[in-house]
Amino acid sequence: MYFIIVSSYGFWVYKRKHNADATSKDYFLAEGSLTWWAIGASLIASNISAEQMIGMSGSGFKMGLAIATYEWMASITLIIVAVFFIPVYLKNKIFTMPQFLSQRYNGTVAMIMAIFWLLLYIVVNLTSILYLGALAVNSISGIPFQACLWGLAIFAIIITLGGMKVIGFTDVIQVFFLILGGLVTTYIALNLVATHFGQHGVLSGFNLMMHQANDHFHMILKKDNPSYMDLPGLTVLLGGMWIVNLNYWGCNQYITQRALGANLKTARGGLLFAACLKLLMPVIVVLPGIAAYVLYKQDLFHADLIQGGEVNPDRAYPVLLNLLPAGLKGLSFAALTAAVVASLAGKANSIATIFTLDVYKKAIKPDATDKSLVFTGKIAVVVAMVLGIIISPFLGIDKKGGFQYIQEYTGFVSPGIFAMFLLGFFWKRTTSTAAVFSAVGGFILSVFFKFLPTFANLSFLASTGFSKKSDAGVYEIPFLDRMGIVFLICVFGMIIISMIENARGVKTNGLEIDSSMFKTSRAFTAGALILCGIIVALYSVFW
Repeated sequence: MYFIIVSSYGFWVYKRKHNADATSKDYFLAEGSLTWWAIGASLIASNISAEQMIGMSGSGFKMGLAIATYEWMASITLIIVAVFFIPVYLKNKIFTMPQFLSQRYNGTVAMIMAIFWLLLYIVVNLTSILYLGALAVNSISGIPFQACLWGLAIFAIIITLGGMKVIGFTDVIQVFFLILGGLVTTYIALNLVATHFGQHGVLSGFNLMMHQANDHFHMILKKDNPSYMDLPGLTVLLGGMWIVNLNYWGCNQYITQRALGANLKTARGGLLFAACLKLLMPVIVVLPGIAAYVLYKQDLFHADLIQGGEVNPDRAYPVLLNLLPAGLKGLSFAALTAAVVASLAGKANSIATIFTLDVYKKAIKPDATDKSLVFTGKIAVVVAMVLGIIISPFLGIDKKGGFQYIQEYTGFVSPGIFAMFLLGFFWKRTTSTAAVFSAVGGFILSVFFKFLPTFANLSFLASTGFSKKSDAGVYEIPFLDRMGIVFLICVFGMIIISMIENARGVKTNGLEIDSSMFKTSRAFTAGALILCGIIVALYSVFW
């Protein structure tokens, strides 16, 4: 039923809004046709995928509410992006991230990063979403894993080939299923906990969870916590987490593409709406994971969580869904499928956009017509999905946990990319050579600091909090701390390189920026302040 509803609505949107003379910009960006609620819904539908529904629930099972930091800090990040980033993109008519780099720096920087992004989106993001989604569908339905991979990919391709308009408007349905089904799953999970202990109601279930798993309701982890490597204490609030979120929400084609085809007021409204929806995500994805942990401690579905002789937290959410009554199980299953398909479609569209507009048109066929660009984009969607299917079973995602796998390996390039964008936005003297240093050097530095404590036997750093034994028994710097260190080095290096080149007379391409761009409406300001107040209150309660 879910497949029929979404596919039918997508086809209706395509036929109603399709124009035989539509440009490639219209196909990839849905220029001017997405409303604020469609933009906000599409942002959340594309963001909340298997890595959240499965991976973040697994992290909730393993480490508790602390993982919600990603979601609640994202709400604040979306406000920052709406105020400071989106106006710069729209004022300078920027539609892809490599286009920004080409306009601000040069074509070499843009091409390097276009290839970086394509590899990252396909090898890390698309493949992990496919893998975790197929794992969930396989666990719930019993359909063979490979069949689940192909089924999800084909469904996503059908949605994606309609272009950004179809993705944007069908994502509204996806979000409806996602939130409704997710809330139902949480409601049933809390009731299951209450019932198991002879009580009734979700409030009783929540109170029992806080009592039975008190260590899972702290936002800031201490050094002796087994998950400290993933969320290293206060530096989560002061360091690398900001880089994760600002890079993801502000410098990511996959996300910003939803807002780049709208005017500033509409784009900001969509981002604020997405920030509001973000507050709900821990309720939908983290609490079920904690509930599964409490029930697991009571020896429920113990065998179902075992994979390869060990407990696999990523199986917690699918196993929980199997406990639901048939009708509710179908609704929750639809929510999970919605999350996976929406994210796959959004990621595939961004891959197609970058490849077509920033690689194919600029380096392969500069004289390509709009019609051929749209056709090339559709081919890129299919090729990306096939590559994702081929690669995904070999990544070992389950060994680290799906959500943390994505965060850590994306973190190898995030510090350098964010430094390049940040200085490119707000410091006109930043040079192209400095940008190349940040892009390439940031990746090399991330790899260096990943293995430095082990190779140099820097166990003494453990006493400072900058190094700790990982699950594998080797010393590592927590990846969020590592991202903060690399980011600071990249910024410092870019400033030094730029100042040296400025002294030699090297010209730079500054963007068009003025202070009036950053002014917001009273309604937006009021909404943003209310959101920030709620988040501060949540942290004060679960500190």
